[in-house]
Amino acid sequence: MGSASDKIKGYANEAAGKVKQGVGKVIGDDKMQVDGASQEATGDAQKAVGGAKKSVKDAADKVADIAHKKL
Repeated sequence: MGSASDKIKGYANEAAGKVKQGVGKVIGDDKMQVDGASQEATGDAQKAVGGAKKSVKDAADKVADIAHKKL
């Protein structure tokens, strides 16, 4: 999975988690609130993974560019 798809899934999970938390709070469902918080945290982690993948790819591209210039 690429960095962009990780980030997109992360934002989707984060948004869905926030909605679940809000609905759980309105209807008084503690389990739904906890599930929402967990899903939001999963989304945050997915976004972080996407960011890390992008950073690694950018660094690898930079090293490859430098190597090509020296050849």
